[in-house]
Amino acid sequence: MASGEDDLIARYFKPLARDAGAFDLGDDCAVLTSSADDLVLTTDAIVEGVHFLPDDPPETIARKALRVNLSDLAAKGATPAGFLLTLALRSAEDAWLAPFAKALDADATAFGCPLLGGDTVSTPGPLMISVTAFGRVPAGGMVRRAGARPGDHVVVSGTIGDAALGLDILKGGPAAGAAFGEARVALVQRYREPQPRSALAQAVRDHASAAMDVSDGLAGDLAKLCAVSGVSAAIEAAAIPLSDAARAVLGAGAGRIEQLIACGDDYEILCTVPQARLPAFCADAGRAGVMVTTIGRITEGHAVPQFSDAQRRPIALSALSYSHF
Repeated sequence: MASGEDDLIARYFKPLARDAGAFDLGDDCAVLTSSADDLVLTTDAIVEGVHFLPDDPPETIARKALRVNLSDLAAKGATPAGFLLTLALRSAEDAWLAPFAKALDADATAFGCPLLGGDTVSTPGPLMISVTAFGRVPAGGMVRRAGARPGDHVVVSGTIGDAALGLDILKGGPAAGAAFGEARVALVQRYREPQPRSALAQAVRDHASAAMDVSDGLAGDLAKLCAVSGVSAAIEAAAIPLSDAARAVLGAGAGRIEQLIACGDDYEILCTVPQARLPAFCADAGRAGVMVTTIGRITEGHAVPQFSDAQRRPIALSALSYSHF
């Protein structure tokens, strides 16, 4: 006789496991077909009340759970190969699980990252979704955080700070009174549904000297990249790309650039590119349809990266990034 867990898996997740190596989720393990490529592994968990709000739609929760991992793979120059899913649920309700599974299936198909297996457990605590994603790069081709060198350009994809403002809106903060209509919708969506820059993966692999995704905040993540590379950086705050919606909120006095560069959930790619490689990187990014912006340079030394305003005055940051502890 099948257990309730078996029924849940068969109903909601077996239809997603189309890869032959998943064995229709009928085994204890899956098989990821080997190749000459290196396998890149990453895992991220999202927790109710920490990474998403209790009343967020299940569709957006599903997308965020997978996409934050795809963002890591893209920053390493990796092509998605598959993922494992762990769900900690308070209850098994069709009204939540059905749209969650449907959205997860759509993203897995769109990004070429099939479900290979996982686990479901009950919890008396907050809802938690953990994804372990696998990607492939040519042998020796993964782009590490280490590798930045003095003189390299510091480049980011997309725009910074939208997710922080989206969360502020959902919590009824100052941004809620400064963003309206389509701008409000766009900022909230950036918080709920990250846009992994998978299309930029090859350009990162071909041209970047170091890379990571911006998950905890631009300032803090750049500091991590610089620390492991043994360098520092000088960043022009005015060059940091902001969306029109974010500029409108800042223009209304409902936010500050210091907040936007220290808050998480951007899930953009932060990379360093040598001067000689920058034109080719930008050209490849354009062909991939991903906006990239140079915001500063890598410098010698071990100091925390310095952010300066348009008058070249240092910007004091009370915190570099979001921290769980």
